[in-house]
Amino acid sequence: MDLSIVIPLLNEEESLPELSSWITRVMEENQFSYEILYIDDGSTDQSWEVIRGLQEKDPHHIKGIRFQRNYGKSAALNEGFRAAQGEVIITMDADLQDSPDEIPGLRKMVLDEGFDLVSGWKKKRYDNTLTKNLPSKFFNAATRKVSGIYLHDFNCGLKAYRKKVIKSIEVYGEMHRYIPVIAKWSGFRRIGEKVVEHRARKYGVTKFGLSRFVNGFLDLASITFVGKYGKRPMHFFGLWGSLCFALGFVAIAYLIFAKIMNPEVSLSNRPPFYIGLTLMVIGSQLFLAGFIGELIARNSPGRNFYLVEEKLGVA
Repeated sequence: MDLSIVIPLLNEEESLPELSSWITRVMEENQFSYEILYIDDGSTDQSWEVIRGLQEKDPHHIKGIRFQRNYGKSAALNEGFRAAQGEVIITMDADLQDSPDEIPGLRKMVLDEGFDLVSGWKKKRYDNTLTKNLPSKFFNAATRKVSGIYLHDFNCGLKAYRKKVIKSIEVYGEMHRYIPVIAKWSGFRRIGEKVVEHRARKYGVTKFGLSRFVNGFLDLASITFVGKYGKRPMHFFGLWGSLCFALGFVAIAYLIFAKIMNPEVSLSNRPPFYIGLTLMVIGSQLFLAGFIGELIARNSPGRNFYLVEEKLGVA
């Protein structure tokens, strides 16, 4: 199968018939073998009934997964990735703001140009500048700086993936906006970008608020830490713990030396004493956190799971 189109959705009953017809037209024009996977993330409208009707009309191409309640876009994407069978997986939103006409170009960049992942860039947007564009620019700039991946629009729902990528990563929480970062930490470094059309919303209202930016930065910190130190937590906690303890020890040693040289000098009534003592306590706690993290990592079922690109002469 050429393509799997994974579409997470929440309360998009009005847009689904038009979106399905549009995708089908593009697929048939390009003679692609394909499947469309709708992931209903706990919709409270008639979205699932619409998906059921579409599947009955085209059972060969249209499939659906329905959550019992709303779990979020990351959960929907992760479930869609598990079910996808195509060699190239396309993700897109169900609100008709992503154009299915972009699919052939994204597919070409993955199969013909060798990219592991291609992210859309909505260069011209139809969102409110104050509440959407400015926070997005700040969010994308921070993510580029931290991750070293130079994409303009990390959160664009329109992306293309090589099958190996989506079968090798796990998306949870609100990590969907950081899939390029997750892919990079997993060893997939051929990440590209394509300018795509952004369409004005035709039906309904947006499902995302400003809180996603706060959660987004917390998730970025989590991904960065886990990606770098997930299998070796002592390298992080041990380093900073040792540094804090050493600084505290030097401060206390200096005060003790000063006390020996001049017995009249007070030892415990000076600010450096409490600063040094605090640093030593914090350092010990960080070191112990690293030690406990190391024990947990060594007993984790994924402690020795590594993605292998290729083998030669090895079974």
